[in-house]
Order: sequence, then C-alpha cells, then structure tokens
Amino acid sequence: MAVLTPETPTVPSSAPRPALAPPRRSRTAVLVAAAIGFAGAFVVAYLLFVRTEAGQRAEDGVVRFAQNLPRSTVDWARPLAGIDGVEVFGAAGIVIVALAVLRKRFALGVTALVLYLLPLAAAQLLKIYLLDRPDVGSAGAPHHNSFPSGHVSAATAVLLALAVVLPARFRTWVLAVGAPGVAWVAAATVALSWHRLSDTVGACLLVAAVVSAGAAVVSARRPDGSRIPPVLTAIALLAPVAVVLGGYAVLASATSVPARFVAALVLAALSAVAVVLLAAGPLRRVNFDPSGARNRLSGAEGP
Repeated sequence: MAVLTPETPTVPSSAPRPALAPPRRSRTAVLVAAAIGFAGAFVVAYLLFVRTEAGQRAEDGVVRFAQNLPRSTVDWARPLAGIDGVEVFGAAGIVIVALAVLRKRFALGVTALVLYLLPLAAAQLLKIYLLDRPDVGSAGAPHHNSFPSGHVSAATAVLLALAVVLPARFRTWVLAVGAPGVAWVAAATVALSWHRLSDTVGACLLVAAVVSAGAAVVSARRPDGSRIPPVLTAIALLAPVAVVLGGYAVLASATSVPARFVAALVLAALSAVAVVLLAAGPLRRVNFDPSGARNRLSGAEGP
C-alpha cells in the first residue's frame, strides 16, 4: 500500500531572497567621537593660544585695545556687567529641576542638573588650579590664567541642560534658538576685556565635551546600533579642531589691532554658535531619562 506524503514546495533558485535589514547606526560611537573631538579641540586651543608666544601676542593686543575703548563703543555688551552670575545661574538650576518636576521626570532632572553643574565645576578647577598662562613678555595685558571663561561655560551649560530636560523633539530647536545667546555672552566678555577669544572657545568646547561624554554613557546603556557611520564620526572628531584652527588663522592674520579686535568679537560669536550646533547633531536622538523604557519619549531613540 502506497503512503502519500505531502510534497514540500520547492523554491526556484532564481527566486529573490528576502533582503537583510542593514545594521543601524550607532549613536554611542558618534557621541564618543564627539566627546573626544571637543576635548581634543579644547587641548589644542589651550596649547595654541595660551602656551605659545604667537598666540599670546595675538590675543593680548585685543585685551589692551578693549581696555582702552570708550564705554559707549561697547554699550551692547554692558548688560552682561550688570548680571549677577551667581543669582542667574543658580536660578537656571532651579528652572531645570522645575521643568523636570512639571514633566514628572525627576530622574531626568537629576541627569540634566549633573550635566549642568559638572562642566561649571570643571571650568573653575581647570582655570584656577590646573592650567596656567606662562609670561612670554607681552606687557600691558593681564597674565593670570583666564582659560576657560566661566561666564561662557555657564551660558553654554544652561543651554545644553535645557535641551536635555525638555522633550527631545524640541532639542534641536532649543539649541538653534539659544546659540545666539551664548554667542552674545562670548563676544561681550571679549568686548569688556574680561576674556580672550580662546577663553570663550575653550569654555564652549569644555561644556560640549562633558555633555557629549555624559550622553555617551547614557546611550551605551540602551539598545544601540552596531554600524559606525564614517562621515558623522569623522565630523564629530575633526570639526571642533577645525573651528579652533580656523579662529587662530583668522586672528593671527589680522593686519592691525582694531581689525584683530573686531575679528576676535566675530570669531567668539561664530565659534560659540558652531560648537553648539556641532553638539546638537549627536545629542539630537539621545534619551537622557535614566528611568528606563517606560518613560521613553517619542523620537528620543532612533538609528
């Protein structure tokens, strides 16, 4: 007696096979590259502007020029002198926590507050205790170390912390709208002869490095892609150094002290905007809320 068995349908060898999904891009890899890029640019700025005679000569001329300017010339920068930094930046910390409470994301508020306070502490520690400014004989300018700027560090930290604590879908907009405010603080500190160009650039780079490193730690604890995007990674690594080298080249090539002063103002503003926008890209899709997937925001995680 013959036993009939159902035939297994055969798939022609020429039939198309299901395409494998390409591996997702790794957020964490780009964030690590960004942290390294910002930190490396910070070191380059310090060595190039502060530790070399050419860098000091270029910047000290700007300081002396700003010290002798009539008050009316920099009226646009005077409001910064009337701001009580302790009160304003203390209030900013309260606002950051309040926003987290209103959103019922207390753990997110703690994360944002840490990423706000940590670069401020690092800036003061580096400026006062760890970094110095050698005297290379450039008379007429203060030789105490002013790298990095505390005012610009605080302004940048406030902006990035707000971007962290607000919904992720608003993050890029917050950074884009707030970047001109950081630019004004950076240019104003130069106009008021409080800081040099390198102090402002170094402050932005330091804050961006700390926040990017924190974001990398947060991202590494979540499911992530395995593919390292070469273009984004290269930009994250090299673009911050390009900002520093470009600023140095422009400032050093100015042919007169007034031109160098104007160049320092413009470069301080443009560099601040550039650093904020460079940080915005890698931070755009990071979910900073450590409470887990149940609080994951729409769009906070992605390829």
